[in-house]
Amino acid sequence: DSFDILGDGVKELLVGRDDGMIEIYSFESADDPVLRHDYALSESIASIQGGCVGRDGYDEILAATYSGWLTGLTTEPVHREGGSGEELKLSQEMQNKISSLRNELEQLQIKVLQERDKYQQSSHSSTAVSSVPAFSVNEKFTLNKDDASYSLILEVQTAIDNVLVQSDVPLDLLDVDKNSAVVSFSSCDSE
Repeated sequence: DSFDILGDGVKELLVGRDDGMIEIYSFESADDPVLRHDYALSESIASIQGGCVGRDGYDEILAATYSGWLTGLTTEPVHREGGSGEELKLSQEMQNKISSLRNELEQLQIKVLQERDKYQQSSHSSTAVSSVPAFSVNEKFTLNKDDASYSLILEVQTAIDNVLVQSDVPLDLLDVDKNSAVVSFSSCDSE
């Protein structure tokens, strides 16, 4: 998207990448765009948009991720400082917002407990049928020309416990910064 998120009268380029990076580029001259800010999310960005959403006068970047999360980056200051000995008081609007969020959280917790009880009851009945749900998997296997390696990227809308890679040829697995996996090697039986 293109949007004036910096408030300088010139639109910046907002980029959401497959690796979860959000980047803001500005055009200060006729040369190449200049990276002004970046932010890393833990999953790929499906779409990105700039605008004013949460509060008047404060522009935001909204990014939708592969699993459906909506993340917002705002220009609104998140910290307010009080003077020496001065207590920080919340506005009535902010107190109402906090109260509303607490009520919503309590209702969601009650709903989760009810659904959990309903699931427990149905799973212990004699007519219960267990099945593995089908998940949409977002996979990419791309060649990195710089170091002649391949990148395997797997995304699914639930936690991934194990990934098994089997190959007929020897593999060297390289670690990357965003990887939190524990790698385990085992040799295959030739038969």
